[in-house]
This record gives sequence, C-alpha cells and structure tokens, in this order.
Amino acid sequence: MTALLEMKQKLKNFYGQYEGYLVPVFKFLLAFGYFWWIRTSLGMMERLSDPFVIIITALLCAILPANAIMWMGFLFILGHCYAVGIEVAAFAAALLLLMAILALRFGGRYNLVFSMVPLGMVCQISPLIPIGCGLLGNPVAAIPVGCSVVFYHLITFIKEQESILTSDDIQIQRVLKLLMDGLVKEQDMWMALITFIGVLLMVYLIRTRSFDYAWRVAIIVGAVAYLSIMLAGGLFLGMDVEIVSLVISTLVSALLGFVLEFFAFGGDYTRTEHLEYEDDDYFYYVKAVPKVSISTSKRKIKKINGVSQKTEEIPQLLGRGQWSSRPPVDGPGHVDFEKKLEESLKDL
Repeated sequence: MTALLEMKQKLKNFYGQYEGYLVPVFKFLLAFGYFWWIRTSLGMMERLSDPFVIIITALLCAILPANAIMWMGFLFILGHCYAVGIEVAAFAAALLLLMAILALRFGGRYNLVFSMVPLGMVCQISPLIPIGCGLLGNPVAAIPVGCSVVFYHLITFIKEQESILTSDDIQIQRVLKLLMDGLVKEQDMWMALITFIGVLLMVYLIRTRSFDYAWRVAIIVGAVAYLSIMLAGGLFLGMDVEIVSLVISTLVSALLGFVLEFFAFGGDYTRTEHLEYEDDDYFYYVKAVPKVSISTSKRKIKKINGVSQKTEEIPQLLGRGQWSSRPPVDGPGHVDFEKKLEESLKDL
C-alpha cells in the first residue's frame, strides 16, 4: 500500500509540474480518438475521412478550450450526414442543436462526455461512463450522458440504413419517418438511456452519503445495478444480450472505478474524526475524513571518489626523496631557534 501511495504522490507531483504540457496531449488523444470513431462509424465524405485532416483538427482542439472537441465532432457528423443526403443532415442538425442547447444550458462543464460515451461503448467499458460521472459529477451530468447515448445510436442507425438513405427514389417524407422511427422504436437506445441515467443517479446518491467507504459501495452498487438492469431489460424486452461480454465489461469498469476512486478521493477512514460545536443559532455535527497521504523524502546521493591524483603522488615523492614534510635545513624556510635565542640574550 505504501508503494501505491508513493506512486500516487509522484504522479500528482509530475502532473502538477508538467500540467501545461500534459493537458494538451490528453486533449489531442481524446479528440483524435473521437474523430477517428466518427470516421469509422460514418466515413461517407472522403475529405473529412482523410487522416491528415483528422490529425490537424485534433491538434487544433489541443490548444483550444475543451468545448471545441464537441463542436468539431458535430461538424464532422454533419459533414458525413450531408454526404448521405441533405434530409439526413437537416435531421441530424436539428437533433444535435437540441442536444447542444441542453448540454450548454444545464451541464456545460460536462461537454467532454459527448466524446467519452462513444469511446467507452466502442472499448466495451460502457458501465464506467455512468459510474465515473456519478463519482466525479452531479445529477446534472445525466443530461449530456443521455444526449450522448441518443447521439451514439443515431450515428449507428444512419450507418446501418446507408443503402436505403442513399437511394435515388426515396422521398423526403420517408427519410424523415425512417430516421424518427429509428430513434423512437430503438429498444437498445432506450434501455441504454434508462440504465445510464439510473446508474449515474444511484452512484451519486450513495457517494454523497456520510457512511464509511461510501465511494467504494457506490461503485459496487452501480456495477451490480448496471448488470441487473441490462439483464432484466434483455429478458423482458426480448433483446439479445451477450451475458459473458456484459459481465466482463461490468467487472472491468468496476475495477477502473476503484482506480478512479484511489486517485480522486483516497480517504483514510481509519482516522475519521467526529466534531461537534455550536453557535447562537445552530448545532453542528461534522464528520472529517482525512485524505491518505505519505511524505516522500527527496534523497540526494553524493558520490565521493578516491583522493585526487596529486594527493596520491605525495607518498611516492616522499619515498623517492623528492618531497619532504619538513623544510630543508639550509633552505629558505628553515629557522635556527638556538641562534635566535643567543641573539636575544646578547641584547639583554
């Protein structure tokens, strides 16, 4: 445990020292993964599918505010939808505009969720999204999370119906009806939407309680709730659910949730203190949980080599008679004390 705490402290110190360089790198990686997923999922406009365009746009997002990733992603989606048809682009623009208004009005600081939800689903760690938002956010985060789920299934549906939407004899009314039915009648989307929002609110509710190990209990309950709701939904709605992959995904997400709790919270419940005090109007009962911390001493090792070459040469010179620790008898440094004493006595 001590080694883990030392590693955590070193990582925090490293991040604090190089934050100005690490944040743009993280934003670039997130933007590149998000834009590449759009290219893989849609990829209908050749110019926007060019890897060079994706890299340049991701580099631009690395130096811009974090909201730029969301807006650039919307532009990529609209461009690919326009390559399918102007009706599809208009429908996607209306839906994305509604999502953007809701996200900016109620959950503006959670706009990165729009890029994290698709990547989490692609990487088969979907439970980590509501668990992480419940641990680090508040109930307002349910709005961008829900919008991201709808937005993910819209892109998936457009890709699946590409052959029908790009046909020449299809009418505008049929295109709009097909897209609307694809969202309203999509059982997978509604099941994922209910599960994500329910798990997020449940994790937040437990995490904010005052009992010991509330964060860890919230992670376990959230993982069990996600697994239970998905299995129950698949059973009652008659959907095909891959139980093995769902269980593995939930377990991996729970482990990642514990890692997130270790770095984001790390409370030491063994040193919990309960404080009571009052003023003229209220009584206060406070529970203080100190953070787990460890002091890392900076060790500086100074290597001392052997004595210098000149010092090593002195005994050799003494042995050859070339150097003497006493000045020569007749040399300029010699003092005859007996002669000095006689001269002093003569003066007396």
